Amino acid sequence: MEKYNHAYGANQIQVLEGLEAVRKRPGMYIGSVSIRGLHHLVYEIVDNCVDEALAGYCNHIEVKIEPGNVISVEDNGRGIPVDIHPKTHISAAETVYTVLHAGGKFGGDSGYKVSGGLHGVGASVVNALSEWTEVTIQRDGGIFQMKFERGKTTEKLTRIGDSDKTGTKVRFLADSEIFETTNYDYQTLAERFREMAFLTKGLYISIEDLREETPKKEEFCYEGGLKSFVEFLNEKKEKINEPPIYIEKTVQDVPIEIAMQYTTSYNENILSFVNNINTIEGGTHLEGFKRGLTKVFNDYARSKGFLKEKDANLQGEDIREGLTAVISVKVREPQFEGQTKTKLGNSIVTGIVQSAVVDVLSAFLEENPNVAKNILDKCISASHAREAARKARELVRKKSSLEVSKLPGKLADCSSKDADKCEVYIVEGDSAGGSAKQGRNRKYQAILPLWGKMLNVEKSRADKIYNNDKLKPVIQAIGAGIGADFDVTKIRYGKVVIMADADVDGAHIRTLLLTFFFRYMRPLIEQGHVFLAQPPLYKVSKKGMKDIYCYTDEQLDQTMTEVGRDNVSIQRYKGLGEMNPEQLWETTMDPKNRIFVKVTMDDAQKADEIFNILMGDEVEPRREFIEQNAKYVKNLDV
Repeated sequence: MEKYNHAYGANQIQVLEGLEAVRKRPGMYIGSVSIRGLHHLVYEIVDNCVDEALAGYCNHIEVKIEPGNVISVEDNGRGIPVDIHPKTHISAAETVYTVLHAGGKFGGDSGYKVSGGLHGVGASVVNALSEWTEVTIQRDGGIFQMKFERGKTTEKLTRIGDSDKTGTKVRFLADSEIFETTNYDYQTLAERFREMAFLTKGLYISIEDLREETPKKEEFCYEGGLKSFVEFLNEKKEKINEPPIYIEKTVQDVPIEIAMQYTTSYNENILSFVNNINTIEGGTHLEGFKRGLTKVFNDYARSKGFLKEKDANLQGEDIREGLTAVISVKVREPQFEGQTKTKLGNSIVTGIVQSAVVDVLSAFLEENPNVAKNILDKCISASHAREAARKARELVRKKSSLEVSKLPGKLADCSSKDADKCEVYIVEGDSAGGSAKQGRNRKYQAILPLWGKMLNVEKSRADKIYNNDKLKPVIQAIGAGIGADFDVTKIRYGKVVIMADADVDGAHIRTLLLTFFFRYMRPLIEQGHVFLAQPPLYKVSKKGMKDIYCYTDEQLDQTMTEVGRDNVSIQRYKGLGEMNPEQLWETTMDPKNRIFVKVTMDDAQKADEIFNILMGDEVEPRREFIEQNAKYVKNLDV
């Protein structure tokens, strides 16, 4: 190994003082310096307020986005202590904002029994990554204030007035030298604070955006807690049991709160939290819930004759079909694991949650036999469908192993076998498919035409999906299986491109395919393999001038301004089939010119909600969503 002649002694060992380490490597503390990391700063400060609420000392939090993207967070908690800290010899408040890992959340005799902030990085990191921070504290009969710049104290804690109130107000400006953007997304913050309010019964949280001429404000406060959360999640779904089933119990000093409700959908939606932290990877509390749920319903089904002696037990997936549930536990010393540190690892919590579910849910079913029957009817129906799906899946596997070629007949495959370089275009209709086949790069681009009406998987169980003639070609072409068998490492194409007409029917095709990928090939989206082709809407022609293709109405208006309107002809493409192969290649398939939209999924819960709205049974929510989100809606047909 080659050696470099560099000095390496004590002088080369860097010691980063105070909060310098945070500014040097911000990603280690907040994940990234993108807008997600920017929002994380706000969450950290608000988490501290919520910890005061969990401790029983705060019930009111106000968040404001001031002009210039200054954040203000104010609560009516106890206020950060202002006396001198025995170890740092500065005020406790200044210590909290200038010393890493300083706070009142460590140890059994601390000011907090449980804390979400324990998992976070704290006020000191927010301070380090801000151009300036201003903290105002009301407690002990006074008003105290201190100021910082990029983590360094510029004004020591000073008493500036008298007050009989308590609380803390923090204002800060994120550092533009650190972050890619300092422009906050109001909706993202509002959704997070709504979730926080659901998780803390009776806590009032408001968010106000003062950056525009007309301010925006939302207020969240839910006395129903998790019951209100589940009702919100199921607002646009047909319910089987109303109101939600509610479990609240403390076992071995672990408070447990669960709300659950069944709907007629075929998908489960279970959210889990520990000390208000969204454990997106689940963990021992989720495992305990699932075990308890499976035991209770099987025991009840046996005792009441829903399952006969010869019948096999219901499986967990049967019992969770159509279930929406929110699980929240408060753990004094949570141990987190997993890639994103959002998976609870405390093994004792599994049995604690399971026992709470068994005790409370068993009693509920005994006291509500009609609700129990309706839920079990759905569970048993799901069990039959699962068995049918298993047989269908085995049949598909058997056919595949016997067939010489697993590829669908209408697929025009590419010659390369390098999945990273290959792409398959799923094209609406034979006409467009014909043009695409002639215009493509045969080495890397495969074409799969679709025809006829596709299945809406949101309204179908797995057994129907395995046997659907319209979906089989897609499954075979991608070549990585489906559902629980899907293996993203086996995909035959690095890019799966949906190429549909730029009209209502095309939008419907795109949504049907995206729903299918989300429900049965989710890693395909999660790992960035799905794209939407963007064909042009117009062709502008004029004698002596090269044709100009316009992809939006605004682009057409701009083009018409630039060329003048005399002797100009405009062709509006109603479908891909109207373009000849050369035009389709030039505008939509040539990597040098084409426009692709990459399909991403930052929030699975939000995606689940949107697909349910767009492809579910309820018409009115779908109409509202399209009217609010589609920019140029004409002749709306839902």
